[in-house]
Amino acid sequence: MKRTSLLLLFLGMLAVTGCTSTERGAGIGAASGAVIGGAVTGNVRGAAVGAAVGGVTGAVIGNVAGQPGRCYYRDRHGRRYIDACPR
Repeated sequence: MKRTSLLLLFLGMLAVTGCTSTERGAGIGAASGAVIGGAVTGNVRGAAVGAAVGGVTGAVIGNVAGQPGRCYYRDRHGRRYIDACPR
């Protein structure tokens, strides 16, 4: 069992190496969200919602990571936007 888990982890990491930073962020966010959502709610629906929210959030953060000199902000109404980083 431990050997299989390590093999799956290695294959997952190998699959992510060819992705853009946006795709990597979405994948990591979706996986993390699914684990957290499933653990908190204890059912598949919670894992699915967690994966969706984590995937979108990870994609946004990954998109910013792929744009040097750009930062991720929130305005006073809670909306997210990307703008030039302060110097």
